[in-house]
Amino acid sequence: MLDVIFKIRGVKMAIKLIAVDLDGTLLSSNNTILPETQRMLRVAVQNGIKVVLATGRPLSGVLNFAKQLGIEGDDQYAIVFNGAVIQTISGRVLMSQELNYQDFNNMLRFQRLSHVNVHFETTKYFITTDRDLSVQMQINAALTDNIMKVRDRKEIPKDFTFNKVGFTSTEGADQVEKLWNSFPDWAFQTYDIVRSFDSIIELNALGASKGNALMDLASRLKIAQKDVMIFGDQGNDLSMFSNPDFMSSDG
Repeated sequence: MLDVIFKIRGVKMAIKLIAVDLDGTLLSSNNTILPETQRMLRVAVQNGIKVVLATGRPLSGVLNFAKQLGIEGDDQYAIVFNGAVIQTISGRVLMSQELNYQDFNNMLRFQRLSHVNVHFETTKYFITTDRDLSVQMQINAALTDNIMKVRDRKEIPKDFTFNKVGFTSTEGADQVEKLWNSFPDWAFQTYDIVRSFDSIIELNALGASKGNALMDLASRLKIAQKDVMIFGDQGNDLSMFSNPDFMSSDG
C-alpha cells in the first residue's frame, strides 16, 4: 500500500487510516462535503489510505457521502451507530454490539424522567412507540434515508435487539437538558451515553464507542494505532481523542 505522508507540526508521519466524523466535521451546515475536502480525501483513497466515516448514523446515512469520496466495495469500511457497529460499505457486518428487551424497558423508564421522545435504531430501520414525533427525530430518519416504524409497546417482541437509542424532544433542548441531568448514576455505569448535540442524547451498550470501534477496525486491518488520524467535533467523538496513539488534526 502506498502511504501518503502528512506533515503535522513539522513531523512527518505515515497515515494509513483516516477516521472522519460526519455531522459538523465532514459535512457543512447544509449537509454537503466542501469541494476541497472531497478532493483531498479522494486523493487519500486513491493512494491506498483507508478513509473511514465514523458516525452516529446508520450505514444508509453514510453511503451517499462514501460514494462521493470514492469509498466503495467490501474492502472499505464505516463505523456507525457511534461505534456499536462496524460494516463494510457493501453492508457486511464485522462487529455489532446490541441492546435487548430489558434495555428497551430501561429506555422507557428514562423517557419518563423528562418530556422526550425515544427511538431505537437497528441496521434495518428505526422504531419508536411515540405518536407525537419530535422534529429532530424526523430529521434524523430523513437524513439517514431510514424507515421510521411507529409501534405500540405491546407489539415489541421480547427478542427485540437494537444498536443505539436516541432521545429528542418536541419541546426543545431544555427537556433534553433535563433528561441529561436526571439520569441516575447507574445509567452511566450500565450504558455509554453521550450528548452529541444540544437537541439529542444518544445511548449505546457500555463500551460501544467510536474510539473502541476504531481500535477494533485498525487491529483487523493490521494498522498500527499511531498510523491512524482522526477528525471530529462532538461529544460522540471524544472516545477517539482520548486515545493518545491516534493522531488528530491538532497534532
